[in-house]
Amino acid sequence: MDSLAHPFRAVVIGATGGLGRAFVTHLENDPNCAQVVALGRSTDPPLELTDEDSIRHAAAWLAEQAPEWDLIIDATGVLTIDGHRPEKRLRELDPTVMAQAFAVNAIGPALIFKHFAGLLPKDRKAVLATLSARVGSIADNHSGGWLSYRASKAALNQIVRTTALELRFSHRRAVVAALQPGTVETPLSEPYRARAPEVLTPERATGALLEVLDALGPEDSGGLFDFEHQRLPY
Repeated sequence: MDSLAHPFRAVVIGATGGLGRAFVTHLENDPNCAQVVALGRSTDPPLELTDEDSIRHAAAWLAEQAPEWDLIIDATGVLTIDGHRPEKRLRELDPTVMAQAFAVNAIGPALIFKHFAGLLPKDRKAVLATLSARVGSIADNHSGGWLSYRASKAALNQIVRTTALELRFSHRRAVVAALQPGTVETPLSEPYRARAPEVLTPERATGALLEVLDALGPEDSGGLFDFEHQRLPY
């Protein structure tokens, strides 16, 4: 990450997942990264997406460790919920499952933005990123299905855009970005890889996404970007 301060500090949320662990490994091996903190359900302090108090506490703990954090990555997300796969048809919609999708894929990241955005430096480039999905793009939806997942990621994209618009006044050099990692060899994607044109390892996907974040500037803030450096429509 050459575009951030030398050295820079980083936080990865959801660090126990496949992509989260890979992000941490890349950052630990980056000579410009002075410190990377991994946060998740089983870390100390723990961070649980559906528990705002835990998110607030984790942010306060980070502020005690250092006043500013240059790179904050939210690598959380859920696709299959309690054994329920994405809906193929509208009649399969379960409101409880849909609510859980929104809790993890949209509300949780929004709470991370709420409590973690203040940790970003104001006088230099800083990055606040979250994992979204191409299927969350309304303009790119040509096949239907997957209603809960699509809608929750579309909501996340709106949260990213709105956060970027707010931070442009207080953090003029900040980049807030939604990331499309592609189909990756993780438990989340395992049942759905057969039709994917390409399946990436977590190491390759996260390495590519860090390169994307390194190349983005304030003018790109609020956008959705894939691992091939393409800006995707909302």
